Amino acid sequence: MKTFNVPQFYRSPIISKVKEFRKLNDPRKKDISPSVLKFDKVTYYIARHFGFCYGVENAIEIAFKAVEENKGKNIYLLSQMIHNPKVNADLLSYGLKFLNDTEGNELIPINQLQSNDVVIIPAFGAPLSIIKQLEEKGIKTEAYNTTCPFVERVWKKSEQIGKTNHTIIIHGKYTHEETRSTFSRSKEHSEAVIVIKNMQEAELLASYITKNKSQNSFEEDFKDKFSKNFDIHLHLNKIGVINQTTMLASETAEIANFFKQIMIKKYGINSIKNHFADTNDTLCYATNENQDATAGLLQTDADIAIVVGGYNSSNTMHIVELCENKFKTFFISGPSEINKNTIHHFNWKTKEKIITENFLPSNLPAKIIITSGASCPDSVLDAVIQTINNTLNDASNLNDVITNLSIYKHAN
Repeated sequence: MKTFNVPQFYRSPIISKVKEFRKLNDPRKKDISPSVLKFDKVTYYIARHFGFCYGVENAIEIAFKAVEENKGKNIYLLSQMIHNPKVNADLLSYGLKFLNDTEGNELIPINQLQSNDVVIIPAFGAPLSIIKQLEEKGIKTEAYNTTCPFVERVWKKSEQIGKTNHTIIIHGKYTHEETRSTFSRSKEHSEAVIVIKNMQEAELLASYITKNKSQNSFEEDFKDKFSKNFDIHLHLNKIGVINQTTMLASETAEIANFFKQIMIKKYGINSIKNHFADTNDTLCYATNENQDATAGLLQTDADIAIVVGGYNSSNTMHIVELCENKFKTFFISGPSEINKNTIHHFNWKTKEKIITENFLPSNLPAKIIITSGASCPDSVLDAVIQTINNTLNDASNLNDVITNLSIYKHAN
């Protein structure tokens, strides 16, 4: 796989050694068991896969290249390049500015830009309407386009099933930048497109396939989530499912299979190919690997789990969701959220910050799961480990700890 020129300050002395160790001992990535990092007062179970993915490293390389090649020019980020506060803050420190917030609300009007200004397209892509606006201003959007190739793969899939006149169902978060970008392109290829967030909305949409319900009711239930002129009597007899690349893999599979069974029930197994496009899931490899690795973490006997990433990072939220199935889980953005034995963490369901005192286990050595989302720098994870070690006054020799790295063996 291609390697990228990512700034050294995103690397780390501990995590880089862990990744080197796993690459050496499991080059084909067959073992999802976590790595074990033993200090005197704390043992960390580190996920087999975590941190920067291909798309994120590609985006960071292009963004810093834009900074280097355009000194003295106005450089804009269409929105957050990736969902990580440190990376976005680093870019803003170079004088870059956001044109939109993460919800698509305009911060700086595009009509104020000049043709020699530079605009960086984020890893999530951009809606076609915005691309058109920028190009009408004479701005070359392809010059610094960081769109993830796995997002582009979803767009190609939408084009493929759109050509066969399937209505496109997008499993995603409607306001997410990537889903908005995918929605805009899907409309180019299909007469009808709709976004659903979860199984509950899938079941609601299915009720318009199986029951005699009204168009008005549909438009109320899915307000602002479907394409213009969507007609439930015309557009729900032939469907296909694609997704936002960072959604929970198991949920996407469940939703796709659910719709397939709905169409089999209505049209029969012999006609299913005429009514349902088997797309498999369109998740990126990193999302799959990170979620699989989280399953490996659930096999441990850890006391708590700490997940590090941006609070608006969809793929990170799903890792938190999986960890919460077994462990007391703390979702933090970085080491600054830890102050001695107090942790400031995020509730992804209520979108609220929580303060928990005495969060570290009293029985030592503590056993802590630690992982991160695909947009979190290794250096941030490294700093979280060092902050916890300092809290516990752990004086272990780091070289000895690295030398004794191991892979977790689940007791039968």
